[in-house]
Amino acid sequence: MNRQQRAHWIDQKLNSLYPQTDVPLDHQDPYSLLIAVVLSAQCTDKMVNRVTPKLWKLAKTPKAMAKVPVEKIQEVIRPCGLSPRKSKAIQELSAILVDKYQSQVPASLEALESLPGVGHKTASVVLVQAFGIPAFPVDTHIHRLAQRWKLTNGPRVEHTERDLKKLYPPESWGRLHLQIIFYGREHCSARGCDGSRCEICRTLFPKRKGPYEVHPQ
Repeated sequence: MNRQQRAHWIDQKLNSLYPQTDVPLDHQDPYSLLIAVVLSAQCTDKMVNRVTPKLWKLAKTPKAMAKVPVEKIQEVIRPCGLSPRKSKAIQELSAILVDKYQSQVPASLEALESLPGVGHKTASVVLVQAFGIPAFPVDTHIHRLAQRWKLTNGPRVEHTERDLKKLYPPESWGRLHLQIIFYGREHCSARGCDGSRCEICRTLFPKRKGPYEVHPQ
């Protein structure tokens, strides 16, 4: 198979395994999704979902959250890790949403990336999952699988994102982002597969006998 053929086969396989692609982070609106994604950095979705209900008891809106002392936010979100940085970002981005965007999360990649604590991947997740705007968020896990499956040869996530966007139509990007994450967690994790063990790796690369070296981002 060439790269495009592999991409098509993977798409069909992932659709059969994961026909439903519900966002694993609990949220009620674009703001709660934004905060949940900020909290998810170097933290499991399960832990974020345990912490956010306690955070919403402090404040549910940008206006209310901007008034909560950073120390109180930090106390609640401490289990998510990086709490000093994340609590400061949550308060500051909430204040910016109030002052600049009428308490609404902007549906713009540039505007989202300008918010404290919001990088390209976080902004992309919010765009596609909250607003349905085509985006293909690529984290280190998707980067690893895309390399194992030879959908990219780029050394960084930015390169991988560009390659995946060329292989798949925009309407599939948000779905595939979640499907690849689900598959990686269940079958092709960093320790669970070395590029030769899981079904997709075995099927696509039957002659691969040893670990596939992945370029770090």
